[in-house]
Amino acid sequence: MLKRFLWSWLANAIGLLAAAWIFSSVDYDNKLIVLIIASLIFGLVNALIRPLIVIISLPAIALTLGLFTLIINAFMLWITSRLYPAFQLRSAWAALGAVIIVWLVNYLFDLFILKEKTI
Repeated sequence: MLKRFLWSWLANAIGLLAAAWIFSSVDYDNKLIVLIIASLIFGLVNALIRPLIVIISLPAIALTLGLFTLIINAFMLWITSRLYPAFQLRSAWAALGAVIIVWLVNYLFDLFILKEKTI
């Protein structure tokens, strides 16, 4: 379980680095430690706050066939930027784009690195 957490933390950090490289509205003062701490905070926010937000917004998630979870994830990243001022998102579009990049990196990590061996 700890191994999975560490890989997820690394995937989030790489995803945030890629998002900061692609979007100029994602700022981390060009310090890698800022992204590492921001990815840890993002993971904690997703673990602690996101489940409550998902339960509250179930009607919107059902109505949009799950697409509203993208908005929820962008909101979680925005909360991360508010909790850790060294990591900044200057626009909602940057948060949305960054979440898509982080999701893609996490998906690739799951696909190629963390895939479970089934018999």
